[in-house]
Formats: sequence, C-alpha cells, structure tokens
Amino acid sequence: MAVQGLAVQGLTTVKSSYAPQETMNRLEAAVKAKGLTVFTRIDHAAGASAAGLSLRPTEVLIFGNAKGGTPLMQAVQTVGIDLPLKALVWQDAAGDTWLSWNDPAWLTARHGVNGAGAVAAQLAAVLDDIAKAATG
Repeated sequence: MAVQGLAVQGLTTVKSSYAPQETMNRLEAAVKAKGLTVFTRIDHAAGASAAGLSLRPTEVLIFGNAKGGTPLMQAVQTVGIDLPLKALVWQDAAGDTWLSWNDPAWLTARHGVNGAGAVAAQLAAVLDDIAKAATG
C-alpha cells in the first residue's frame, strides 16, 4: 500500500480517505492498538495560528517502543535522533489529506546500522499496517 511520495528520499507518503483530524485520530488509535506508546501530538497549524500565521492542517504523532528502538540505538546511538518514530498528517493545497513517515530501511541506512534489515522490515510492516488503519 505504501508508496514513495513526493520524491523525498526515505519518506513514505500515502493518501488518506479521511479528513486530517480523523486521520490523526485513527492513526493514534492504530498506534495504540499495536501496543506502541504515544509520546505526543504536535499540532503545527495551531502553533502557526498562535503566532499569527496560517498553515493548512499539519500534525505530527511521535510514538515508539523501547524494545524496538533500543537495539538500533545499541548498534549505532545516532539513530536516536530519528527515534522515537514520527508520522505526519497533512493537508495539501487541493484539500487532500496525506500521511507521511520515514522508511525504517532508510533510517537504518542513514545511520549505518549493519545487519538491521530484518528489524527495518518488521518496523516497515508495522507502519504499513498502522497506515492502512489510519487512512482507510
């Protein structure tokens, strides 16, 4: 289901069948259903509004699981800059809603984590399942 989108290296983007708020709510529910911890939601549009600026709906969910992320950081600690995982729900100028996240294989390659192919594939499968649940 996931496709490389927008020609951004390492970023996976899928179109949602739902509006931004519903997509984010579904995303959070799907993350929790997988047993992952939700650390925070960041509403960039609300932040922009508070600063007197306009921004289409743009919200980040930060989530993860120490059992999944710690082994990667034990291998190469710099991967911690990209963990916990993040997903972005955003609305484009045409009013379409999108869900984007960093590809785990790209993250492990970025940090030179050797032998992480199986872990990256497992993470990618979990993220794909979460994305399907969130975007319909």
